[in-house]
Amino acid sequence: MAMTIHVDIVSAEESIYSGLVEAVIASAQEGEVGIYPRHAPLLTRLKAGEVRLLKDGKEEQFYISGGILEVQPHIVTILADTALRADDVNEAAALEAKVSAEKALSDKSAKLDFAEAQVQLAEAMAQLRAIERARKTRKH
Repeated sequence: MAMTIHVDIVSAEESIYSGLVEAVIASAQEGEVGIYPRHAPLLTRLKAGEVRLLKDGKEEQFYISGGILEVQPHIVTILADTALRADDVNEAAALEAKVSAEKALSDKSAKLDFAEAQVQLAEAMAQLRAIERARKTRKH
């Protein structure tokens, strides 16, 4: 049996996941990080994107809007404003948000400020990547 580490993924509304996994892969501000059992303690910010959990040779994907990753000797905690299983992300809404943000970025007279439009575009793209990876994983 492979070594495992306990993971909790918690959003502002609810606990999304709690259980033992072999590895956690997440999008930190400085780049992608991989957390395995016996990882050194770590506290880092996460950007909008995917969190992948490896368990029994399978991968489970989640989308988070950003947050904090804390690694302790036997537990990993991910705190996010928004966290969803990749299968629960609304693709139509993500595509609409992407188009809306791209339009706001190209329209200099838009009421939406440039930085806010960039954040919305990044979040929509992260949601779409999570959906795409979940589809690819299901096919295998």
